[in-house]
Amino acid sequence: METLEDEQPDDRSAQKAKISFPEELIEDILSRIPVKSILRFKSVSKPWLSLISAPSFHKLHSTVAPRTTALFFTAHDSSTGTRYFFSGANDGGPVANLMKLDNTVFDAAHRSAEHLKGLVCFTSRDTLCGKLYAFVFNPTTHKFFKLPDPPVPLRNYTDEKKGDYYLFGFNELSNEHKVLYIDVELFKSTTIEIMIFSFSSYSWRKINVDLPDGVTAWRWWFGNKNSVCVNSTIHLLLRNPLQILAFDLTTEMFSVVNIHPEGAPETISTTISPFAQLVKINGLLGVACYDPWTVNGRNRMDIWMLQDYQNRVWVGETIWFASKSQIHYGYPFDSISMDEIIFSPRVLSENLISVPIYNMKSRCFKSIELTLGHRFLSQKSVRVEEIKCYVESLIPLQN
Repeated sequence: METLEDEQPDDRSAQKAKISFPEELIEDILSRIPVKSILRFKSVSKPWLSLISAPSFHKLHSTVAPRTTALFFTAHDSSTGTRYFFSGANDGGPVANLMKLDNTVFDAAHRSAEHLKGLVCFTSRDTLCGKLYAFVFNPTTHKFFKLPDPPVPLRNYTDEKKGDYYLFGFNELSNEHKVLYIDVELFKSTTIEIMIFSFSSYSWRKINVDLPDGVTAWRWWFGNKNSVCVNSTIHLLLRNPLQILAFDLTTEMFSVVNIHPEGAPETISTTISPFAQLVKINGLLGVACYDPWTVNGRNRMDIWMLQDYQNRVWVGETIWFASKSQIHYGYPFDSISMDEIIFSPRVLSENLISVPIYNMKSRCFKSIELTLGHRFLSQKSVRVEEIKCYVESLIPLQN
């Protein structure tokens, strides 16, 4: 015989099961939760999965949720041809294995990955002079997308003059990621053919763009192949003289940005391979100049940042290194926060790397250590290619 007390727990459970919250309230609460927690909530129920997967929720979450950043780095094993991708916390600690690509070669000219609004774009070759492939990757969700080949005639990939580029950009006006494909062989006297891949349609389209006066294929080919996107504009370095070529994703037009005279002295602006590289510091376009052959050059690097993009106002920052061994590679890779700049990591052991970080306020270096879960890094065959900071996001990628 059941008593009244025996029935009460079942009644309370039934009442709890009937309790529900408006979908608008659930959406508002979830939109304020960090990305990694949101990903775990996908398995709560089908309605929650549908809500969290909706593009409208992604847009709301990117606007309302706290901005969380993490580190993304790559390593290449020359003995196996495998490229590894990892992520880790800004303050160091254990890292997570994200993905790997087999049958790749180390290509210094195209090793840089560009991160924009939660997505990372990188390129890879399967042989030294082989075809260039482009991938877009979300380090937070571990999803990646291999771009289809642009609909242009295939170049002669036995030619060591690898003059084709994939450039990553983000159009703030349309809130859309885009990838540009440019082949220097398609240069004409005053125009160039550009292929643009849009992530709203997942398709390519072709445009012909007028080139600014003085911009030639030769200056472009000897320029740095790493790009930086700021203010919906993709930037590249040109040589002889040292200038910045800018492509506006909104107007789809080129322009030239002159570097501060002290940022492009005569000694580096007229050489074929000047020691300069574009960087993005605190959301600003910057030029890092590091000449190891000048007096004290190995211990000093100058960064010029375009503080006022509209009026072309540059500000300079000089970084002094304590010794030549403090920095393995003379250029910064990224900014980890408003005042901290990441430099090239060093391999300490088979499962440990050290990342030097420069604080622009204190003008001092510190290091963080990232630990792999198993012995992996070999100083003989494995090279840590780069390290970047990315914003965690829910942005989906087409399968």
